[in-house]
Amino acid sequence: MKLQPFPHQINEYHGKVRDVYFIDNELLVMIASDRISAFDVILPNPIPFKGQVLNQIAAYMLKATDDICPNWLLSTPAPNVAIGKKCEPFKIEMVVRGNLVGHAWRTYQSGARTLCGVNLAEGLNENDYFPTPIITPSTKASEGHDEDISETAIIAQGLANAADWDILKKYTLALFERGKEIAAKQGLILVDTKYEFGKIGDTIYLMDEIHTPDSSRYFYAAGFEERQAKKEKQKQLSKEFVREWLIENNFMGKEGQTVPTMNPEWIDTISKRYIELYEQVIGAPFKPEPKTDEETYDLICAELERLSK
Repeated sequence: MKLQPFPHQINEYHGKVRDVYFIDNELLVMIASDRISAFDVILPNPIPFKGQVLNQIAAYMLKATDDICPNWLLSTPAPNVAIGKKCEPFKIEMVVRGNLVGHAWRTYQSGARTLCGVNLAEGLNENDYFPTPIITPSTKASEGHDEDISETAIIAQGLANAADWDILKKYTLALFERGKEIAAKQGLILVDTKYEFGKIGDTIYLMDEIHTPDSSRYFYAAGFEERQAKKEKQKQLSKEFVREWLIENNFMGKEGQTVPTMNPEWIDTISKRYIELYEQVIGAPFKPEPKTDEETYDLICAELERLSK
């Protein structure tokens, strides 16, 4: 989506999935595109309605958690657009895990028993619950791959001071607990997720998206224990299936590897999986709301004018 500048726009940033526009250094216009990324690489084909799914789940979850901590969101003037407060971001992703899965499992399977300074017990199987959720932060890279980092290194490198880090941990665990409660009501298990935070003055705000299929992994609760006892693959809702498909096709974002071709059937499958997750998490039918770039631009401009009054 290429839009003409907005009134009072001073800068813009195009990420792997989101396009962000800075308004008067006070507001952000964040457009969730239909782009999809994995292993920190943008895949070549957009996924229909993915941006709307991400934006609407995030807005729903931000509203459902605004009693835990302040968040950046002010309004959602279009299906894939959010407008909110500009914060000074911490250059950390607060990754929180309830189960041994994904990157944590791959690390564990390699023989490592420490992840981001957190000690992991022996004898765990893939998808097992941790005794209590663990926080395994990563750096927030502007380019290239995010890297695991420990609490000690975060404070030593000045990515957060000790007082702010304590607040970040408290918010992260409380948000994850709320996310698990919301998921449980829909027959799901929130397995792991990530949060991003920033500051305005001395106040820490929750930023960006939360509990979406791009930032989170969900398992179906029904049959979880039986599948785990038999060491069967868990039925999940996340974009991990995209990562698994890429791995099967010899792509993990490493130098010299080529992104495999995504045929129309596979693109449609991914779109349907995103919509399925929306309906499972929200508990309501997904209503596609396609908008042209011109319609989206006009809706954003009208909302910026309203917010400026």
